[in-house]
Amino acid sequence: MLAKGEGAYVWDADGKRYLDLLGGIAVNVLGHAHPALVEAVTAQLTTLGHISNFFTSAPQVELAERLVALTGHDGRVFLSNSGTEANEAALKITRRTGRTHLVATEGAFHGRTMGALALTAKAAYREPFEPLPGEVTFVPYDDAEALAAAVTDRTAAVVIEPMQGEAGVNVPSGDYLAAARRITTEHGALLWLDEIQTGIGRAGRWFAHQHPTLAPEGVVPDLITLAKGLGGGVPIGATLALGAAATLLEPGNHGTTFGGNPMASAAGLAVLETIEKEGLLARAEEAGDRLRAGLAKDARVTETRGLGLLIGLDLSAERSAEVASAALEAGYIVNNPTPSRIRLAPPLVLTDAQIDQFVADWPAILDAAGVEA
Repeated sequence: MLAKGEGAYVWDADGKRYLDLLGGIAVNVLGHAHPALVEAVTAQLTTLGHISNFFTSAPQVELAERLVALTGHDGRVFLSNSGTEANEAALKITRRTGRTHLVATEGAFHGRTMGALALTAKAAYREPFEPLPGEVTFVPYDDAEALAAAVTDRTAAVVIEPMQGEAGVNVPSGDYLAAARRITTEHGALLWLDEIQTGIGRAGRWFAHQHPTLAPEGVVPDLITLAKGLGGGVPIGATLALGAAATLLEPGNHGTTFGGNPMASAAGLAVLETIEKEGLLARAEEAGDRLRAGLAKDARVTETRGLGLLIGLDLSAERSAEVASAALEAGYIVNNPTPSRIRLAPPLVLTDAQIDQFVADWPAILDAAGVEA
């Protein structure tokens, strides 16, 4: 049971301190109790906290305008409360094309509500709730040929994570997103990028698909879904539609009571302003490089993956659960998404000293977990 947090640290109810290297699963981009976020939410609550969707507010409009501006293209935004809701809104947009077929990827995670779950590949998540809505074809991730074979003139959209998080941080080749854009354009389908985990600075760019490693020549999607880091811990989701796709969802097609309320919107604005003010896009890349390089020095780490501060580690043995437990005992919070993989998604405010301490303690954590070279 956690009781408080400050910066990249949290304390449990017994007073033990932990370095939070998971960041609330890529949510707490500013760490815990960041003054800018506390001030923004507190100030907003003194005026308007919630007003329903019968009205709008300045923070809501300003946040939507800011998000569109960050894409560099014209578009519209639907604000909701979570990542899975952002994906549900995007799914409804795809239905407005008049088509129902969707293509998603193996290893994908898009949420737990029924529509988002239909796009999520993991059998353990899906099977207890089948039949799921929609007509979905799954193809291997980072396989442009398989994608081209699956997309037809009946396909409404292709949904892809620029990097897969739940699967253990899989990074595609540099031509994958461009190929997806080409294939969808050829068939009149939408390209939908799920940036719920990878967006808002996590990969060292506002959106991961803007990173030259993933799209050297640039790529413009039709739909982008966001959540997690956007609120810095305050629940919020956003569905961005660019270009012609922005007109598909019409007034009355979708709605939300809490989505885009003044408090959550003020939090989103504070996050964006703080990332810019504190130079956290560049910091995410610097810190990520330092963390990956330090952890890779141990031979029991057989591969490191990721961009910025979304990092995946492959271990020499299927003992990731034991590693996560040993790390917790040593005062570090990490995640074990698969039996041989560790995922890290720390706050973007993580310091060099904190990274170096974790790297110094890493071999002992692997020892305690029984990981052998």
